[in-house]
Amino acid sequence: MTTTKGITRRHYLAATGAGVLAAGLGMRPGFAADTVLRQGYQTNMWGMPTYYLMRSGLLQKYGIKAEEFAVPSGNLTMQQMVARQVDMGTYAGPSFIIGHSKGDLVAIAKIEYVGKTARVMARKELGLTKVEQLKGLKVANQTGSSTGNIFVDQIATKAGLNKGDYQEIRMNVNDMVAAMAAKTVDAMVCVEPYNAIAEDEGLANSISDFYDFDKLPVFMAATPEFVEKNPDAIVGYLKAWMEVDNDFKKNPDKVADVIYSFYTSKGYKMSKKTFSKALANVEVGPGWPDDLDGYMKHHAQVLLDAKKIKSMPDFSKAFRKDFFKKASA
Repeated sequence: MTTTKGITRRHYLAATGAGVLAAGLGMRPGFAADTVLRQGYQTNMWGMPTYYLMRSGLLQKYGIKAEEFAVPSGNLTMQQMVARQVDMGTYAGPSFIIGHSKGDLVAIAKIEYVGKTARVMARKELGLTKVEQLKGLKVANQTGSSTGNIFVDQIATKAGLNKGDYQEIRMNVNDMVAAMAAKTVDAMVCVEPYNAIAEDEGLANSISDFYDFDKLPVFMAATPEFVEKNPDAIVGYLKAWMEVDNDFKKNPDKVADVIYSFYTSKGYKMSKKTFSKALANVEVGPGWPDDLDGYMKHHAQVLLDAKKIKSMPDFSKAFRKDFFKKASA
């Protein structure tokens, strides 16, 4: 067993016994008998719809076996996928663009919008109200993540802050609240539920909301080899996601109970009310909105200008829209 910042990588087959997957439900398995989907997800709120998918029983319904790989943020899942250690995972646009550039990763759907879950928070006692007030201060940032890139390349620069104007402290998002409490950083670029925890404990206040800059669509990405080997299973997988979407909309209490248990099992002290408030900021809705191509070209240009990628991606190849079309037919 390996751990990443206190998060145990647990091997989870999406059935109590692999033999019940298809036989018990009378369905044909989506994968070959020896194939297991290696599903990556981040343990912040962005990854919790995927966590719920794996606990919902819906993968079993579509004959899919899965093994989970939990990490603190999506850019780490992306790196695992580039190294072909993981088959699928969720992360926002900038991380996907980098993953496509480095490893030819493809997206099979936009899964959710998470712009309301990401904020720039400052220690409450400092009395800060604007991003420009971070000049000269220590800012915790998950360097290389989508939120990290958007903060550095867009939010900070719009506030007149360039690299060097503030001290960037590289840190995983799940370590930031403790750093704020210890006063080793002055601010953090963080996501839910950690923002809600910091606010609830009186440690921090919000000075910028990402939603004002970016709705932050999160994509389900896959390695091209896995997609080409398992096209029918990808369709079934997306059908499962459509049912997850239905649960988020029609059974929010059921969803909240499953996900809340994840954080309490990890020792996070958080009231159900605080958690529900944080979870409500995740807007699940798999599909392919019409404005995504332009949105992604904008982010690709930002990354190109910052020399984080070498060329503009061809999104007609990076976006595999055909699978969701089949799943929703």
